[in-house]
Amino acid sequence: MGHYSIKDLEKLSGVKAHTIRIWEKRYGVIKPTRTCTNIRVYCDTELKKLLNVAILNNHGHKISKIAKLCHSDICCELQKLNDADKENSTHVDELVVAMVELDRQKFEKILADCTLKMGFEETCILVLYPFLQKVGVMWQTDACSPAQEHFISSLIIQKLYVAIDQAYQPATKDSKKALLYLPEGELHEMGLLFYRYLMKRRGYETIYLGQSVPYSDLLKIVEAHNPDYIVTAFVASISCDNLQTYLNDISTAFKSKKIIVSGYQVCNFERPVPKNVETVSTPHDFIELIEAA
Repeated sequence: MGHYSIKDLEKLSGVKAHTIRIWEKRYGVIKPTRTCTNIRVYCDTELKKLLNVAILNNHGHKISKIAKLCHSDICCELQKLNDADKENSTHVDELVVAMVELDRQKFEKILADCTLKMGFEETCILVLYPFLQKVGVMWQTDACSPAQEHFISSLIIQKLYVAIDQAYQPATKDSKKALLYLPEGELHEMGLLFYRYLMKRRGYETIYLGQSVPYSDLLKIVEAHNPDYIVTAFVASISCDNLQTYLNDISTAFKSKKIIVSGYQVCNFERPVPKNVETVSTPHDFIELIEAA
């Protein structure tokens, strides 16, 4: 029988310790025992349950609904996901072929079929996001050319702009405001555009500044528009020291703001971040954060 601390669970499941505590206290998803010094200890059964719950949550199931499922129901939902993942994996491979062949029609058909079946948001999360991760690996191993990568990126960006326009909702007095931008030197905006789409669908007023925004301009725009949230991303190569400095600077400059940071460089960043900075690794992390606001 294994015994795990909450930090062990965080490492094994990818779910932050803070989130595990909320799931435990609010929803009773897992039930630890306590040591004589009142420290949480989890057994193998609780670890397995957390792993299963995390899988469902990462695929868009709300934690409040998962908590009401019995063990057999959870297993049933996992089987459905397994079947769907096989189909989605096929779509990802088909998109790779469309990219390599520079076949716009094939790309359009795959995306249209997926969107018709599961909606644009789920298509982005379950098909496009894994596809872009695969393209990233191909790029690093020289398995795709710049022309192929630019071809597919431009098509996806076009789709995102159309979806953002269609997600328009008039701002109300209760609408939260978010400013989205990329720091100087950052040009990969697909992820940020998708996050803008997710926020607009959930009633946020968004100000989108786009690529490579100078820090001095950022300061002026934040002062002028006073957003509740600042969203940015780091994809291009940056040293841990420079990333730490930048996060510290924007945290200090915008003490009253909630700052959300994503991107490849953040996923591999293991240093502590300032209190008003939240890092997100997946679209589901981002959705959970903005829906809890």
